Amino acid sequence: MAEVLLENVTVRYPIYGVGATSLRNQLINVGTGGLLSREGRTTVEVTALRDVSLRLTNGDRLGLVGHNGSGKTTLLKTIARIFEPTLGKITVTGRIATVFGLGTGALPDLSGYENIRRMSMLLGATFEEAEASIPDIEAFTELGNFLNVPIRTYSAGMTTRLLFAVATAVHPEVLVVDEVFGAGDVGFQTKARKRMAEFVERASIVILASHSSDILDQFCNRRIMLEHGQIVG
Repeated sequence: MAEVLLENVTVRYPIYGVGATSLRNQLINVGTGGLLSREGRTTVEVTALRDVSLRLTNGDRLGLVGHNGSGKTTLLKTIARIFEPTLGKITVTGRIATVFGLGTGALPDLSGYENIRRMSMLLGATFEEAEASIPDIEAFTELGNFLNVPIRTYSAGMTTRLLFAVATAVHPEVLVVDEVFGAGDVGFQTKARKRMAEFVERASIVILASHSSDILDQFCNRRIMLEHGQIVG
């Protein structure tokens, strides 16, 4: 049984080298909506998540809503164990897959096929699973012989098709997704949404951050709102 359990989770991180005269500009560059506190003369501490408790089990499809900087991506990365809590406890039962910025681990001088294997394994697949995913990725991308050549020769649209296909080829129990539907042309987005629906259906638990109510309505059966790193609704 898959489960995601957060118990009073707080995530803080420091920003070093922030002098008093440049504090305002530094905080604008950070782009966070988290709570800020001064730690010494040149360090600011950001509380990106504060006292978050949450339990998800089989069948839960959770949508995260909130303005930019509200803590959505931090929460996703904490669930994915990219970030570790400063306080509190997180327990995840089940294999996790993430769909964040497309292209994790892609190398431009490797061929499409080589990147499929590399990226799939970085996402948690075994070599055998990566090999088994190739026919599906070939069919979705329709890249044909271009999969034999370095991806630096691809157009932006070709690259997007390949990266999205690899990201959605794994079979996790827990699926963590940051908004990915803004990439590609209209035709690709229609095709991508259909593939994402199939991808979501295979997972036991889904956590999805999006600004689109239509996407949240399609994929989620629960929602929470984050504001300044806290659940407010």
